[in-house]
Amino acid sequence: MEYKDYYKILGVDKNASNDEIKKVYRKLAKKYHPDLNPNDKEAQEKFKDINEAYEVLGDEDKRKKYDTFGSGYNFTNGQNFDPSQFGFENFGNGYRYTYTTGGGGEGFSDFFNMFFGGDNFGISDLFGGRTKRGTYYKPKPERYESEISITLEEGYKGTTKTISFRVGNETKSLSVKVPKGILPGKKIKIKGEKAGIHGDIYLKVNFIKDSKLRLEGLDIYKRIDLLPWEAALGAKIVVDTFTGKIKIAIPPSIEGGKKIRIPRKGYRDMKGNTGDLYIEVNIVNPPDLTEEQKKLYERLREISQYNPR
Repeated sequence: MEYKDYYKILGVDKNASNDEIKKVYRKLAKKYHPDLNPNDKEAQEKFKDINEAYEVLGDEDKRKKYDTFGSGYNFTNGQNFDPSQFGFENFGNGYRYTYTTGGGGEGFSDFFNMFFGGDNFGISDLFGGRTKRGTYYKPKPERYESEISITLEEGYKGTTKTISFRVGNETKSLSVKVPKGILPGKKIKIKGEKAGIHGDIYLKVNFIKDSKLRLEGLDIYKRIDLLPWEAALGAKIVVDTFTGKIKIAIPPSIEGGKKIRIPRKGYRDMKGNTGDLYIEVNIVNPPDLTEEQKKLYERLREISQYNPR
């Protein structure tokens, strides 16, 4: 019979605390869980060994019994272990243990059943479920968290995005419908069966930053660049909004940083609430001036009576 070094299987010291053992177990069980490693027999065997090790080391009574003959004993590299040499030939009372991962029973090793077959089996895995000997175990669905980034316009109008994620060794792609009017920070729930995983995916929505466009509550702030003479003399300009183009009048002598409010042209949320659009004025100078333009500016400087300083 093969000797099982449960401490070695979990990679913990013999003096490890229950909390340390539990923490390591959860990490390993998640890594090798069959739902995350489909068609990977090696991972499934590893998962089986991990659960068996935790069933012993995670139970105070079983751990004491196991430590009676000791982990780390030299049993010819784990082979040809004979429990009768240590007085345990009838320890298990002939019962055998099984556990399941949701897809049918799998037996524990002969080593385990030799020593613990007479106890009631109460395996605890990554998801916290427990079961009795001979019954089936269905793991609690996992909750997967991720994020998705969209533009403000995509949030306003709604969009479809493709996300990629890994399940075991396989990369999967999934189309996600983003509802119109969603707000930043909100989460979209994707049912696990659609993604082929045991558990649901929650996508947190982030809005991509834009230097000329931002959202505050339901109000949209849009920066508009004006030339000096437009700001001085006033102008009529066309502004793009999410519902189409609109014409607005720029009053004369407007200063940079001033805002023009346009009611009910802001963001519309999923409940139908609508904010306002604010046009923020930004005055920019032409990058290159012609000689004629320079002369006009010089003339303006000569005749201007205004000094802002």
